[in-house]
Amino acid sequence: MAVPARRHGGRWIEHWDPEDEGFWEGGGAKVAARNLWLSVLCEHIGFSVWTLWSVLVLFMGPEYGLTPADKFLLTSMVTLVGAVARVPYTFAVAVFGGRNWTVVSAALLLVPAVAALAVTRPGTSFSTFLLVGLLAGIGGGNFASSMTNINAFFPLREKGWALGLNAGGGNIGVPVIQLAALAVIGAGGGPRVLLAIYIPLIVVAAALAARFMDNLATVRNDTGAAKDAARDAHTWIMAFLYTGTFGSFIGYSFAFGQVLTNQFGRTPLQAACLTFTGPLLGSLVRPVGGRLADRYGGARVTLWNYAGMAAATAVLIAAGMRQSLPLFVPVFVALFVLSGLGNGSTYKMIPGIFQAKAVAKGLVGEDAVACGRRLSGAAMGIVGAVGALGGTGINLAFRQSFLAYGSGTGAFAAFLAFYAACSAVTWAVYLRRPATVTAAGERARPARLEV
Repeated sequence: MAVPARRHGGRWIEHWDPEDEGFWEGGGAKVAARNLWLSVLCEHIGFSVWTLWSVLVLFMGPEYGLTPADKFLLTSMVTLVGAVARVPYTFAVAVFGGRNWTVVSAALLLVPAVAALAVTRPGTSFSTFLLVGLLAGIGGGNFASSMTNINAFFPLREKGWALGLNAGGGNIGVPVIQLAALAVIGAGGGPRVLLAIYIPLIVVAAALAARFMDNLATVRNDTGAAKDAARDAHTWIMAFLYTGTFGSFIGYSFAFGQVLTNQFGRTPLQAACLTFTGPLLGSLVRPVGGRLADRYGGARVTLWNYAGMAAATAVLIAAGMRQSLPLFVPVFVALFVLSGLGNGSTYKMIPGIFQAKAVAKGLVGEDAVACGRRLSGAAMGIVGAVGALGGTGINLAFRQSFLAYGSGTGAFAAFLAFYAACSAVTWAVYLRRPATVTAAGERARPARLEV
C-alpha cells in the first residue's frame, strides 16, 4: 500500500498507519525516515543552543565578575526554562503540525543566539546574562515536540530504535557545541565567534525542515489525552525514572566543565578538552539503550543501568575525596554513558506501558494501537519536562555543595541516594511479581506490564 496523496496547500499526509506492514513497506518507512533525519538535525541544533551557556561560562574569566555560584545558578535557570518549555512544545505538534512546528521552533533559536552575541562581553551585568540565558532555554523544548512527532511516524516494533536515534542525534548537540568551543578557545577566539558559527546553521535547519518534512493529519490536538496521561500514575513514575537518566545527562553536561575548573583547578582550555567526551558518548549510546530495550525489555535494562549509575557515583565520591583527576574523569564519562543508555531504555518503556494498558482494557488491533499512541504521545511531554527538571536539580545541588564544602562531593552523595531510589521503583513497579489472593482464597501472581 503506497502512502496516500498529501492534502492540497501544504505538506500534510491524510492517512498514516505504520502498524500496517503493507503500508510501511509500500512507502511509509521512507517517509518516516526522511522526517526522522530532519527532526534529528533541528533537535540537534536546539540542544546546542540550550546548552550554549555550559560553554560560554568557561569563557568568562575574572574580568566578567562572576563567582562559581553565579555560574551554577545561571546554568540551573537555563535548564529550568528548557524543562518548562517542553510541555507546550509537546502539544504544539498537534495544533500546528509536526513539520510546521519544527520550522517555527528551529527559527526561534535565532532569538537566544543573537541575544547572546549582543551581550557576551566583560562589563555586562549578571542579571542581563541571566535574562539572555533564560532565552536559550527554549532550545530544550525542541526535544519534546520532536519526540512527540517522531513517535507518531513509527510502528511500536521500531519505536525504541527510532526514538533513541532521534533523541541521541539531538543530544549530540551538547558535545558538538563543546567541541566547537574547544576549537574556538584553542584558536584564540572568543564566545562571539562561537555564536557567529551557529546563527547560519539555525537558518539552514529551518529551511530544510520547511522544504522536506511532513505534517500528519492523524495527529490531532487532544487536550483530553493530556488530562488522561496526567491522571495516570505510570506517567509520573516514568517521569521520576527519566529524571534520573536524562536529568543526569543534561545536568552533568552543564556542570562537568565547571566541576573541573572549580574542584580540580583546570583551565578553561583544559576543561574543554575533556567535557565533550561524556555528552558525546552518552548521546551515541542512547539508540543502543532503545535497541536493548526492544530486545530485552525496557524495565530490565533500566534496572541494571541504575545499578551501574549508583556504582559509578560511589567511585566519583571516592575520587573527589582523594582529588584524583585520573580516576574522576573516566568514571564521570562512564556515568554519562550509563545515563545515555538509560535515556533510551526509559523512553522505550513509555509507549510499551500504554500499549499494554490498552490491551489490558480489552482493546485489540488498531483500537489498542491508537489508544496507546494517543496516551504515550501526551505522556512523553510530561515525562520529558519533569526529566529535564532533574538537570536543574543537579546544578543547584552542585552550587550548594560548592558553597558548603568547596567541592561537588556532597552533591554526588545525594545523587547516589537518588539512583538507589530509582532502582527500587523500577524493580517494584515493573519487574516484581507480587503474590495476590483471589476470591477463592488462592494465591496468584498477576501478569505485570511487559515494558
